Amino acid sequence: MRHGGQILVDHLKTEGVCRVFSVPGESFLAALDGLHDSGIENIVCRQEGGAAMMAEAHGKLTGEPGVLFVTRGPGATNAASGIHVAQQDSTPMVVFVGQIARGHRDREAFQEVDYRAMFGTLAKWACEVDQTERLPEYLARAFHMARSGRPGPVVVALPEDMLSAHADVPDRPAMARTNGHLTAEDAQAITAILTDAKTPLVIAGGPGWTPDAARNLADFAKAHGLPVACTFRRQDFMDNRHPNYVGDPGVGMNPKLGARMCDADTLIVLGSRLGDSVTGGYEILDPAATGKRIVHVYPDPDELGRVFHADLALVATGPEALAALVRTNGTQAPRWADWTKSARADYEAFQQPVTTPGNVKMEEVVLWLSRNLPDDAIVTNGAGNYATWLHRYFSFKQHGTQLAPTSGSMGYGFPAAVAASLEHPDRTVIAWLGDGEFQMTLNEMSTAIQHGAKPIAIIANNGRYGTIRMHQERTYPGRVSGTDMANPDFAALARAYGGHGETVTNGEDFAAAFARAKAADTLAVIELVLDPQVATPSLTLNALREIGKQR
Repeated sequence: MRHGGQILVDHLKTEGVCRVFSVPGESFLAALDGLHDSGIENIVCRQEGGAAMMAEAHGKLTGEPGVLFVTRGPGATNAASGIHVAQQDSTPMVVFVGQIARGHRDREAFQEVDYRAMFGTLAKWACEVDQTERLPEYLARAFHMARSGRPGPVVVALPEDMLSAHADVPDRPAMARTNGHLTAEDAQAITAILTDAKTPLVIAGGPGWTPDAARNLADFAKAHGLPVACTFRRQDFMDNRHPNYVGDPGVGMNPKLGARMCDADTLIVLGSRLGDSVTGGYEILDPAATGKRIVHVYPDPDELGRVFHADLALVATGPEALAALVRTNGTQAPRWADWTKSARADYEAFQQPVTTPGNVKMEEVVLWLSRNLPDDAIVTNGAGNYATWLHRYFSFKQHGTQLAPTSGSMGYGFPAAVAASLEHPDRTVIAWLGDGEFQMTLNEMSTAIQHGAKPIAIIANNGRYGTIRMHQERTYPGRVSGTDMANPDFAALARAYGGHGETVTNGEDFAAAFARAKAADTLAVIELVLDPQVATPSLTLNALREIGKQR
């Protein structure tokens, strides 16, 4: 006989779970008891939002479900932002939520929430376990659903009396994931479409990528002379130094890449949903009339044809498609060779730095990081204009080195860096953050210190919510409202948490500051004090305001 918490933890072992993230609550004491002496590391976080971001980042890094424990009511609602990231980013994740006792339902008991209703459209699946003896059934299904098809978050509500009750029930083995499959004939059908192409473009994105997939993508592109664009915040799916890599369609994309997507006569889409950020708000690629042939490979059959018509639609992940495509015959002297070369030239020209005002220039900092960090360094970020410098100027060299939310969620970058440092303690981990972004989850510095994570957080401090200010100046020029912030001394705050902190007011001092932060061998924060005019990589606040006035 085992109590429900022990049954749950025993199943986590069956699934190969080695680390979970949590904020403790009295609603799942039996699960905490099951984790005691289990050998599974429990990363105790400071707020459920940060914990959820860490679990999501763990799922991105490993390809296995990130596991999160939160308590009922406020705990679950705090975690919702990270669950939304996992859903939009197709990240495998299993969230366990403590729930009120079964006999108290429908009385608006303390912290009562209907989690099926709350997460029904936010997660891939939401369920509640009523019988202790059915825990193995629900748990096996939860992990299978989180991994298979289009991966995503699954929420499992656990009534506290169910979890503490005992049952004599056998464990269930883990199920193999199912993500579709591409045959050799399917791969030949894809390359056959290139026969009549003059201006093809490969768009790579979506879930399930591995280092092998990244190598296969590069080999496939080389064999057929194809230009490859990696979707928004998935730049590490191909070595950016490769001559066939041409940039990232998404927020802040190279305008010439957007024009090239319009001009392409054939798109080979490997794993991407072709969402609004990739298609420029559905303007670069009009769902009503794309004007081009499209091959669409995606692991969820319900997504294929939902927005865009595809001339060839295949159910598989991008990596599974590439495993078959690299075995196809290459294209000899492709007629689009000049098209590929010019696309690469456009990418390289876009990487040339545009000088921004002030003594600290983010373009110079990012280029320094790109040239000096190890190839396997992991770089994280959340949402904000500051991230566009990273997207534009940083060259990602290996798969698994970029962690960022395609959902555009603020507060992601620092918790993701903590999770990355815990998973890869031997690698350099950089959190590239804005001042607003960092303040949403900076309390997780305490989590980093407690569990030995050593990310280096670089804070771009311009004293405002920069993205919103950009839109504000374009729409209501000069009428600043609700976008300025009063910030703490970030370096001093890092030291207060027990880490290393520095403030950089002159860009020439950054390299030395970084060396000291790295040598500190602990959590570190480097605050970059920016000129108030800094807004985007190419426009100042005054320039944005003038654009707004001319509208």
